[in-house]
Amino acid sequence: MSHLYPCDFTPVELEILDNQLETYIMDMQSDPHFSLLKDLGHLVETMIQNKKDVLYPIVFRLLKLVLVLPVATAGVERVFSAMAIIKTRLRNRIEDQWMNDNLLAYIEKKYWIVLKMM
Repeated sequence: MSHLYPCDFTPVELEILDNQLETYIMDMQSDPHFSLLKDLGHLVETMIQNKKDVLYPIVFRLLKLVLVLPVATAGVERVFSAMAIIKTRLRNRIEDQWMNDNLLAYIEKKYWIVLKMM
C-alpha cells in the first residue's frame, strides 16, 4: 500500500515501515484493548484512544489511507458518471474549461442548492 502512495511516504519512512509493522503486530497481539475489534474503523478509534497512533505514526497513516480509499474511489466514479451524462456524442467537442465548469456544477449541485437556501 505504501508503494501505491509514494508522495505520502519518504524513502526513510519506507525503510522504517517494515520494522514498525513487526513491532506493531506484536504489540497489538499482546494488548487486551485490541482483542475484540470489529473492523478497521474500530481499530483506528482504539489506536487513538490508547495513543498508539503516536507510537506507530507510519502504520496509522497506512490505516487512514485504507479507510479513505473507498470514499475516494466512489467520488471518482461519481465524476465519471457525471461526465458521461454531460459529454454526450452531440457535445463531444466541448472545450476543457467549459466542461470542467459544467461538471463542477453538476457534481456539486446539492451543495449549491443548500448554499442558495441559506
